[in-house]
Amino acid sequence: MPADDGPALGTPAGPVDVAANLARVRAEITAAAQAPRAAAAVTLVAVSKTHGAERIRPALEAGHRCFGENRVQEAKAKWPALRADFPDMALHLIGPLQTNKVREAVASFDVIQTLDRPRLAEALAAEAARVGHCPHLFIEVNTGEEPQKAGIAPAETAAFLTDCRDRLGLPVVGLMCIPPIDEDPALHFALLADLAQRLGLAQLSMGMSADYDVAVRFGATHVRVGTAIFGERPHPAR
Repeated sequence: MPADDGPALGTPAGPVDVAANLARVRAEITAAAQAPRAAAAVTLVAVSKTHGAERIRPALEAGHRCFGENRVQEAKAKWPALRADFPDMALHLIGPLQTNKVREAVASFDVIQTLDRPRLAEALAAEAARVGHCPHLFIEVNTGEEPQKAGIAPAETAAFLTDCRDRLGLPVVGLMCIPPIDEDPALHFALLADLAQRLGLAQLSMGMSADYDVAVRFGATHVRVGTAIFGERPHPAR
């Protein structure tokens, strides 16, 4: 599944019990983790891309506080009002980030999970120096080495991490991946977990609606779940 494949905001797909869906996903995370303490270490990133405030607010009212968006402009349009009512929430950017959107992304997001190339690292470092802070960052690893997909190749991740941390001073906290759609995700989750362990990175963002339980079993600290919580994405506005 691409990181950013949703249509623009439009007509909601239909009634959905968001609170019940959240409870079910959390229960499945607990079952996959095999222990409540291990499950508590997994951050559920509720992917709210393309969904409007009327679909997101029930999740906030149910106590959920961590959300993921794919597009900077969409996040800027809908989250300031929600943040005003729920200031303790955290917002993750999980879609591709263009360098000309870095200033807005740093201002809007608490975590950026898609640090995927040197030029973006340079732009983030420059903006961090300008404003005096930077969101926590995950390096996106192209575990399948797919030429059409963004991300750092596994063999190049160690050098990229060193450059980001030592030269640029970026707060890299973990790794993220999106496995090839036609391959067993477990192979890629195992690869990412091993890479993170070798690099001394404690956080792993892996697993989406179709495979988050598998990701948890392989040590995910963050799972990105959208459809299983919010239902089908809205139909595009015409």
